[in-house]
Amino acid sequence: MPTDIRRPSAALRDPRWLRWTLLSIALAFVALFLVLPLVAVFGYAFEKGWEVWLASVMDEEARAAIRLTLLVAAIAVPLNTLFGVAAAWLVTRYAFRGKGLLLSLIDLPFAVSPVVAGLVFVLLFGRQGWLGPWLAEHDVKIIFAVPGIVLATTFVTFPFVARELIPLMQAQGADEERAALTLGASGWAMFRRVTLPKIGWGLVYGVILCNARAIGEFGAVSVVSGHIRGLTNTMPLHVEVLYNEYQRTAAFAVASLLALFALFTLVLKQLIGWRVRRAADTETPA
Repeated sequence: MPTDIRRPSAALRDPRWLRWTLLSIALAFVALFLVLPLVAVFGYAFEKGWEVWLASVMDEEARAAIRLTLLVAAIAVPLNTLFGVAAAWLVTRYAFRGKGLLLSLIDLPFAVSPVVAGLVFVLLFGRQGWLGPWLAEHDVKIIFAVPGIVLATTFVTFPFVARELIPLMQAQGADEERAALTLGASGWAMFRRVTLPKIGWGLVYGVILCNARAIGEFGAVSVVSGHIRGLTNTMPLHVEVLYNEYQRTAAFAVASLLALFALFTLVLKQLIGWRVRRAADTETPA
């Protein structure tokens, strides 16, 4: 049977001039603040040719920054994934006092400047900090070392997975989990066979966002890293060092790697969003 699809009346439609004005403003904003800077990054990165770009990227200090960035992300993202799944399960499946406080604490890194977060870690673990003397006595280095960078990155990125899963799990409810438990499934089997498939795409989406922020984090890492070249400089910090030393082509070459990763993340994000919408349309009854 053909579906009667009626267009809204003229009284309910926005005027054409208003739609074109809003569209023009949106496109101008995107071009000015997104497309133009991206074009400039790649333009400066390749202004002296592929050979110079490749030499800048393959420089020893650049490779050390890339390795450190990937190492920090490889540690912080799994930690935040475990925390996000646990926090989402706790918030959506249990009623307890302090739930609102827990949700506020999860959002804390969104409200606190990353620089302030880095200073807090310095006050805790620095040489003059609360735990500094004990750490120095036991020859444990956190600030101006890799552990401090991991801590700062984990702090600024830990809301992403939890904030993707909490509304998703709240919308899905717990009926299927209860049914599985009633039928004799163990807790782990219920989570693996019922819960995980339901939250799979949301979990992947949160992990992608978390990983993108971990790789691009600057403020908190800048405070705790000490800017030791070849040791504690991540890719964003290495870009800053090169630019301050007037090595513009090398700085933009490394920045282009970050831009490429951002574009890859954007494409992957859109693909996952498409898969989620397609799955939702498939499950919707006719």
